[in-house]
Amino acid sequence: MTTVAALAAAGLVLTACSSGGGGGGGGTVDDNPDKGLPVVGDSVTYDPNTLVNEGEPVTLDWWIWFYDEGFKQIAAEYQEIHPNVTINVVNQPWDDYWTKLPLELQGNNGPALFNIHNSQEANILPYAEPYDIPVDELDADFTGAASHVVDDEVYYIDFGLMSGAIYYNTDMWEAAGLTDADIPETWEEFREVAKKLTIREGDTLTQAGYNFNSTGGAFQGGFAYQLGQNLFAEDGTTPAIDNAANLEVIERNLEIYADGSGDPNFGTNSGEAFGQGLAAMTYDWGHFVGNLADNYPDINYATFRLPVPEAGETPYAFDRYNGEATFGINAKASDAQKEAAQDFLRFFLTNQEFQTQMCLDFGVFPAYKAIAEDPVFAENPALSAFGDVERYIWPGPMPAGIETSWKAMWEDILYNNVAPADALKAAQAQAEKDLAGTEFVSVENLYPFYTPTS
Repeated sequence: MTTVAALAAAGLVLTACSSGGGGGGGGTVDDNPDKGLPVVGDSVTYDPNTLVNEGEPVTLDWWIWFYDEGFKQIAAEYQEIHPNVTINVVNQPWDDYWTKLPLELQGNNGPALFNIHNSQEANILPYAEPYDIPVDELDADFTGAASHVVDDEVYYIDFGLMSGAIYYNTDMWEAAGLTDADIPETWEEFREVAKKLTIREGDTLTQAGYNFNSTGGAFQGGFAYQLGQNLFAEDGTTPAIDNAANLEVIERNLEIYADGSGDPNFGTNSGEAFGQGLAAMTYDWGHFVGNLADNYPDINYATFRLPVPEAGETPYAFDRYNGEATFGINAKASDAQKEAAQDFLRFFLTNQEFQTQMCLDFGVFPAYKAIAEDPVFAENPALSAFGDVERYIWPGPMPAGIETSWKAMWEDILYNNVAPADALKAAQAQAEKDLAGTEFVSVENLYPFYTPTS
């Protein structure tokens, strides 16, 4: 799973304050319950006209690894309404975060709030407090909320859904004589477009029509969904990698390189090759928008939804998606902190303006249904290609070992001369090994169009 760390605004790493004990704030007392503000929200609502912790001071530390300025903004807006609540946003580097956080949560001084990544769910949920919001209300307002129910409780949901698209260089597209009418509907049409976008000087490749050298681990499972192949067997725990659909995905992509439209050694990092103007098209997820803005601001590009196997036919799914998670609440926080945290949670979830801006900044489709139809999302290059959201599958908080096995598989195929069938067998074995002993169970069966596969 790709992280949104690349999209984060650069922020100062702060020193954490103790949060697990009494929860006293900065000394401000709030004695005005009537804020004169409207109640907001649909099923999940927020009433600001209350006293939190009876107006007595309370402090919450909020650990994050990304989006420093954005989370400081929403914390500040909440504190304006409830001045007795102090929220310290504590930015920890990603690599340190998942080492430090579980240790802190095991003790009594962990942060009251902490951001969650679903690949770390098994390590974090034992220390989390359930949301004090009925599951049916969450599910009514947020796409995919039901998939996060654990023993009738919810500990986090998604605020946004990220998936993949084809990014293409619009200058190269125009130079090749292509127009919007040439956006490919099928993979066979895509293959022909890649040929038109390829430039060679003699036998030397100077512009790849398509580069997927480092994105195989990201697209493998999603492309197999198009062919009706789930990532897991019907039991929800056995990886389904070594099969005909995944072999077809491999062969389809290798055929494009066999045409001469790309090469494993021409831009080994797909994103860099695209940003440097060496490739006309690549596949990537929504976070790529931030990468391009930060590192390649002069590249002119657009996106289109993934082609499909057959023209005029809706596939089983266009791709998989992953959710960007809301924060968790520390089960060992004080009662005062839990009350403030649950109140802040409702404020966070129902703040349409902030939810909209956050999803745009992250390049994710909003899970909050109240803003999903906002036309601003159709203007975002990471989201304009996001088709019918119901035709994207979330397999669940998938352990990182699955994607690691796909990535190793593609490296073996492209660089170690391993036959695709043998690479698939190795990936299957590695994935089974990585999942052995875990409690992971796929939620593919919650997909509205789910059909079991082996």
